[in-house]
Amino acid sequence: MARLVLQRLAATVPVLLLVTAGVFALLHLTPGDPIDAMMAESVDAVAKASLRAELGLDRPLPLQYAAWMGRLLRGDLGRSIRNGEPVLESVSRRLRPSLQLALLAMGVSLLIAFPAGIVSAVRRNTAADRVSTTLALFGICMPNFLLALLLIFLFGVTLRWLPISGYVDPAEELVDGLRSLALPAVTLGLALAAVVTRTLRSSMLEALSEDYVRTARAKGLPEGRVIRGHVLRNALIPVVTVLGLQLGTLIGGAVITEYVFALPGVGRLVVDAVFARDYPLVQGVVLLIALGFIASNLLVDLLYGVIDPRIRHR
Repeated sequence: MARLVLQRLAATVPVLLLVTAGVFALLHLTPGDPIDAMMAESVDAVAKASLRAELGLDRPLPLQYAAWMGRLLRGDLGRSIRNGEPVLESVSRRLRPSLQLALLAMGVSLLIAFPAGIVSAVRRNTAADRVSTTLALFGICMPNFLLALLLIFLFGVTLRWLPISGYVDPAEELVDGLRSLALPAVTLGLALAAVVTRTLRSSMLEALSEDYVRTARAKGLPEGRVIRGHVLRNALIPVVTVLGLQLGTLIGGAVITEYVFALPGVGRLVVDAVFARDYPLVQGVVLLIALGFIASNLLVDLLYGVIDPRIRHR
């Protein structure tokens, strides 16, 4: 297991280099100038040139990239061009709401997807299966922003059960914090639940046709034990893969949901930074999101060995 972790960590080095180089190149190839975004058009060219030189934006791109990588190796992600705040502080302050939202959305999806996927597979071609697959297809096709607006109209405007915007930290006010995150978590969780339900159903149907399931039934094992001990465990690997990928996506990719519900998360931060041409902030956020994906993939690899001992022995 330790060897697997070391191999995965070693493989992340070229990935991170490609990510940083790609993001750096794309940002600087995008039309627009951060100095123009910061300063009014009436400011003279001398002042703009002075600020550009102060920020190091007048140097060739390879030198700018080398300087940024040098600071990165020292643990310094740089400072925001807009307000001069360290990038690490800006991201760490916004990372907490995004993590809370991602974990709650993951919990919502698991509470829905596992019962629905198991029932759909065990009772194939029944009314329960048709309802489950139809709702899953609906969840996959429904855009997040439209689902968010429908939930706001129903639970926020009509019933007035939940707030429609704003953020309260659950660590400080548990009830108000959970209420502020309820609608965005359900918005993201329903979409993820649809994907997990279909993945779990197809994986369990494949496992149900295997010889070891027929053997377990022939030995007289109760059906519940067959499903739990033989079918579900062997069907979990594709589901864990999907959940690992979606966790990284939820942390950094819930941009629309954060905008609709006015949450101060990482997704909203990076969009604002892109519009402001805040190069250090965008690069820092993308780098941390890439690290999140790498960590979630490493966790998935470790869970493979826990679920299936054959993988661990190989």
